[in-house]
Amino acid sequence: MLRSVPLLLALLATACATPAPTAEAPARGAPGADAPLPLDPAVRTDTLPNGLVYYVRAHDEPKHRAELRLAVDAGSLLEDADQRGLAHFVEHMLFNGTARFEEQALVDFLERTGMRFGPDVNAYTSFDETVYQLEVPTDTAGVLTTALDVLEDWAAAATLDAAEIDKERGVVIEEWRAGRGAAGRLRDALLPVLLEGSRYADRLPIGDTLTLRTAPPEALRRFYRDWYRPDQMAVVAVGHFDAEIVEAMIRARFAPLENPPAPRERPAFGIPGHPSTRYAVLTDPEYPLTQVQVLFQRPAVPARTEADFRARLVSALFRGMLNKRFAERARTGEAPFLTAAVSEGGFVRAADYTGLVANVSEDSVARALGALVVEAERVRRHGFLETELDRQRVILQRAYERAFNDRANTRSAAFAAAYVRHFLEEYPAPGIAYEHALAQRLLPTITVEEVNARAADLLAEDDRLVLVMMPEKAGLTPPTEAALAAVLNGLADRPLAPYVDAVSDEPLLPDVPAPAAVVAERAIPALGVTEITLENGVRVVMKPTDFKEEEVRFTAFSPGGTSLVSDADYLAATVAEALVVKSGVGAFDRTALAKKLAGRIASVIPSIGETEEGLRGTAAPTDLETLFQLIHLYVTAPRVDSAAVRAFRNEQGTFLRNREATPASAFQDSLIAALYGTHLRRRVPTAAEIEAVDGAHALALYRQRFADAGDFTFVFVGNFAPDSLRMLARTYLGTLPAQGRAEAPRAVGPAPPEGVVRKTAYRGQEPQSRVGLVFHGPFAYDARHRHRLRSLEAVLNLRLRDELREERAGVYSASVQSSATDRPTPRYELSVFFGADPARVDELREAVFAEIEQIQGGEGLEEAVAKVQEQQRRERQTLLEQNGFWLGALAFYYRTPGEDPEDLLAYDALIDGLTPEAVAEAARRYLDRARYVEVVLYPEAAGR
Repeated sequence: MLRSVPLLLALLATACATPAPTAEAPARGAPGADAPLPLDPAVRTDTLPNGLVYYVRAHDEPKHRAELRLAVDAGSLLEDADQRGLAHFVEHMLFNGTARFEEQALVDFLERTGMRFGPDVNAYTSFDETVYQLEVPTDTAGVLTTALDVLEDWAAAATLDAAEIDKERGVVIEEWRAGRGAAGRLRDALLPVLLEGSRYADRLPIGDTLTLRTAPPEALRRFYRDWYRPDQMAVVAVGHFDAEIVEAMIRARFAPLENPPAPRERPAFGIPGHPSTRYAVLTDPEYPLTQVQVLFQRPAVPARTEADFRARLVSALFRGMLNKRFAERARTGEAPFLTAAVSEGGFVRAADYTGLVANVSEDSVARALGALVVEAERVRRHGFLETELDRQRVILQRAYERAFNDRANTRSAAFAAAYVRHFLEEYPAPGIAYEHALAQRLLPTITVEEVNARAADLLAEDDRLVLVMMPEKAGLTPPTEAALAAVLNGLADRPLAPYVDAVSDEPLLPDVPAPAAVVAERAIPALGVTEITLENGVRVVMKPTDFKEEEVRFTAFSPGGTSLVSDADYLAATVAEALVVKSGVGAFDRTALAKKLAGRIASVIPSIGETEEGLRGTAAPTDLETLFQLIHLYVTAPRVDSAAVRAFRNEQGTFLRNREATPASAFQDSLIAALYGTHLRRRVPTAAEIEAVDGAHALALYRQRFADAGDFTFVFVGNFAPDSLRMLARTYLGTLPAQGRAEAPRAVGPAPPEGVVRKTAYRGQEPQSRVGLVFHGPFAYDARHRHRLRSLEAVLNLRLRDELREERAGVYSASVQSSATDRPTPRYELSVFFGADPARVDELREAVFAEIEQIQGGEGLEEAVAKVQEQQRRERQTLLEQNGFWLGALAFYYRTPGEDPEDLLAYDALIDGLTPEAVAEAARRYLDRARYVEVVLYPEAAGR
C-alpha cells in the first residue's frame, strides 16, 4: 500500500511516544548537551559486512508473537524517468512470488498460521522508503524460521514474473483509483507547490497510470536490482523469542547476500527554500470543507543529542500551550475558525513542516487566517504566562511518567517501528527509561522565555506557504492572493491585548457524598469478576487486570435511549451528548474543566444511543477518584452553554451545507434510502435542522435520560484495587439519583424492506464506482449463530479477496461486514462493499454472487474455514490480554438478557465446532438473494 500523504499535517504526539526499553538515564554531570543520545541497550544491533543492519529485541508483549520488518531505504524518489510508480508496484509484486513462495503461497502460509493479510501482513511505499511488515506466532514450530525465509526472499529472491506483473497491474490501478476524488485532485495541485523545485514533486509514490499499465517487466526488475540490496536494508525482529537464536538466524540468512558489483549511489534529495511567502488557493466542487493553513518548511534535522531532545521538549510545550489557546477561542463559537491547531511533522524525509491549521466557515477565510497568526503574534508580543507553562509542563511530565510506568506492556510493534525509524531517519531510540529521566531533568530548566521565542518561527516570511482549500460553487468567491497578503501585512499594526489566564480554585465536586451501602454481591471466580449492587440499584462489575499499569477503563449503560423520546425530540436528544461534552460539567465550562484536569488522566464521555444511554471513559489508577467525580457530575450536573451551542452549529452546519456535493454522501444517502426511506431517525440531518436545535431543550432531554441511575450497569476493567474501587463506587455511583423506572427500548423507525431493492446514484467527476450489497433479516440471537455469522463474514472476505483482487484484478480491496442485534427485535445485516472501474461493476457484482453461490453449495470451503478458525484462535489469544476486549465482552453479557458471562470461556468450543457445512448453511441463511439491498454509485458522466 501507499503511505498516505495528508492534506493536513498530522498532529504529532509528544516525544514520550518512544517505546519502553531499559536504558539507564544520564545522571547529572553525565556527558553534556552535545553528547549523542544512545541506542537502547536492550536491542541487539550490528551492521553486517555487506552493509545490512539488523535490530533484535526479546519482548513478550504480546505473548507468542514476533514483529518482523524488512526496511528498504528506497522509495519512489529513486525511480528513473520510466519507472514512475514502480517502487510501489515492486512492493505489490513481492507478495506475488519469490524463490521459495510461488504466487499466493506466501500469503496462504501466513494465513494458515492465523495471521491476516492487512492487519498482520502488509507493506508500505513512500517517497523515501519501502517497509515490509509481518506479525507471526512464535509458539508453533517452524513458523518464525519460515517467516525469516520470507524476509530473505523479499530482500534478494523476488521472481517478478511477467505474467504475475501483468495480472497485478489492475490491482495497482484500483489502488490509484481509490485515492482519487476531491482529495486526490487537491493533492495533485498542492504537492507541486509544496515541493516546488525538488525531485519529490515529480515522484509521487502512486506514480503515472500510463507507466503502471505499460511498463515492461524489466523496468520493475531494474528497480529491484538497483535498490533492493544489503547496504540499503535493515531487518528488525522484536518479540517473544530467544534473541540470541534469532540474531544467529538473521546473520545466517542475510550475511551471505551480496551487493551488485557496481552499486548505484543512493543520492540525497532536498527541497529548495524560498525567501518569501507563497500562496495557494485550491478549490474543488466536491470538497466539503474549507481549510486554512500557514505552513513553514525547514530542513529535517535528526534529534541526535541531548540539546536536540531539549529543543523538542520546548517545541512540545509551545505547541501544547498555543493549541490550548486556540481551543479556548474555538469554544466560544465566535472565533472565525471552527477548530485550529499548530502542528509539526513531515511526510518527506528532507523537510519538516510546522503548520497553523484551521477548519473554517467558507465565508471567513481571511478572518480565520488573521486569527491564526494573531495568536502567534500575541505570544511574540506578550508571551505565555508562567501559569500556562506550569500546567503544560505537568501534562508533559505526566505523559512521560505514564509511558515509563507502562514500559513492560509496550507492544512489540511499537519497538519495531522505532527501530525502523532509527535506521531510515537516524531518529533516536534511547528508550523510555532514558527519555523519562532526561525529560524530568530538563523540563524544570525550560523557561517561559525560551518557549515564547518559538513564536517568531510562526511569523517568519521565508519558506512560508499560505494555503486555502475550499469548495468550488456558485456564489462563493475564493480569496485572492492580495487579500491574504493584506491580512499578514497588517499584523504589525494590529493592537493586541495580553492573554488572561482565568483559573478556578474551586473543587471539582464541592460536596463529597456519604458512601451508599452494598446490598448484594457475587463473584465469578472463573472470570476474575466481582459484581456488586448498590442501594440505589446501580450494578458495578469489576475485573482487575495487570495488562497495562496506567489504564482503567469503564463503560456504563441503561436501557432506553432515543427510542423513548418522540420524533419531534429525536434530533435534540441525539445532539445532547455532544453539547454537554462541549459545555463542561458543574461549575466548570469546558475550558475551565480542561485547566482543572491538567496533568490528570481521567476522561468521561456521555452517550445517548437509540436503545440505551450511557457513559464511557478511562483513567490512570492514581486519578480514579477524579474519574468517579466526573461520572457523578455528568449524571447530576450537566450543562449546555450558549457558546457550545454556537460552536456546534457552526461545525455541523458548515459540513452539512456542502456535504451533498460529495460522491460519498450520494452513496450513503442512497443506501439509507434503500434500507429505511427518508425516516427522520435514519437519514442525515440538514444544516437547517441543526441550526434549529435549542440548547435548553437538548439539556432537558439529557437530564431526562440520565434522571434514573437505578437501572445502570457500570463495568470497570484495568489496574485497580477492588476494595478502593468499591469505596469509590459506593461514594459516587451509589449516591446517583434513582427513580425506580422500568424502561426498555421500543421499536422506532422502519425495518429494512422485504424483497430486493436496487438503487443507482450518479455523483463525482472521477472514473470511480462504489458498490454496496446489504443482506438482512431476522436473527436467532445466540452465541452459536453469532459466531457463524462472524465466521461467514471472514470466509467471504477471504474468498472475495482471492476472486475480485487476485484473480480478476478488479478491486484494491473488498470489505465484508456483519452485525447482529437483539434490540428491539433480533436482526442481522451482512454487507459487501467494494470500489471499482465503472465499466466493470456488473462483472464484479456477478462475481460476488457467484462466490456466494459456491459458498452456499459448500464448494472449496475447507481451506478458508481452516484459516478462519486459526485466525480466530490467534486473535482470541491476544484479545484475552487486552482491557478493551474484557470491557466490551463483559458489557455485552451484562446488557444482553439470557446471556451468561461465563460463556466467554466457551469460545474455543465454538471455533472447534465450526465446519464447512456450518458455514455453507450460514451462507444459505444470511445471504438470501430474495432479500437484500443493492446500491451502486457511478460518476456523473455515466448518468448523462
